[in-house]
Amino acid sequence: MAASVPDSSDSRNHLRKHPPPDTLIAVDGVFLGFATIVLVILVGFALGHFGVLDMAGQRVLAEVAFQVGSPALMITVLSTADVHELFSRNLLATLAGVLVPATAFLVISRWWWQLPLSERVIGALASSYVNAGNLGLPIAAYVLGDAALVAPTLLLQLLIMQPLALTVLDHDRRGGAFRWGSILRRPLTNPLTLGALAGVALSATDTTLPPLLRDPIELIGGLAVPAMLLGYGVALRLGPPFGGGAPAQVAVTSVLKLAVQPAIAYACARWALGMDGHALLAVTVTSALPTAQNIFTHATRYGRAEALARDTILVTTLGCLPVIALAALTLG
Repeated sequence: MAASVPDSSDSRNHLRKHPPPDTLIAVDGVFLGFATIVLVILVGFALGHFGVLDMAGQRVLAEVAFQVGSPALMITVLSTADVHELFSRNLLATLAGVLVPATAFLVISRWWWQLPLSERVIGALASSYVNAGNLGLPIAAYVLGDAALVAPTLLLQLLIMQPLALTVLDHDRRGGAFRWGSILRRPLTNPLTLGALAGVALSATDTTLPPLLRDPIELIGGLAVPAMLLGYGVALRLGPPFGGGAPAQVAVTSVLKLAVQPAIAYACARWALGMDGHALLAVTVTSALPTAQNIFTHATRYGRAEALARDTILVTTLGCLPVIALAALTLG
């Protein structure tokens, strides 16, 4: 999400596809995308430092992004995605890259640290849920030459990973035994899932909303990314010190995200699925993206593992820059 998703159809088309970039342009695109995000986070940091926003304001930003901005953004992004890409080899390699680190954290956190279920879920997301929106779209456009290449990752996360995780988080917060009827209904009451399903339905039916509906949705969706990034910056300044009392957990989630996930996706794509060239680069780069800011939004909303999510996002956002640059240089 270089920054936010463009508001107009012309700008979306511009972002959507470029000729395949040469190596230097690709690396420049990586730095541009990261610089944009870091600068917005620094604005949030300054707002917290100078007392413009406190932690209560940060939570308001997180709630607005979760309840209103992100669902609108999902409609905007997914309504123009190719849903047929959901069944591509790209998706299979991406899925393998997600399952290994997420499962590894769930096992380690259960048997080593004995964390509660909701904290294990946040840690698993931090280890495998990539920033496919506010960073993935521009990186795919300027590094890979086609923003549509990030669509399989977006769909996997928004339609499968996120609903399952939020269902568990909702259930854990409310308590009680698992009931399949409740489990199946609960994702349909989540605004992010509803927004994603609406976007996919529009794409699958090739439906274009009238301007009276489309323009307000795009405008509201445009606040999701800035709200997440500003709120994250406020939390960096006013939240617990870096490490949050669990540096070992941050180290594990960061290694799983920065090293294990892209390595597994690359290995699966190259040796199991026979992918090479630009397709192999696309899988590797999207899997090497840092942990998404909305994981911190979820952690804040549910009051679970907030420091772990915040610190993993910071470490992986800084650490993935050389990983993606290396992938662009060696595979591009």
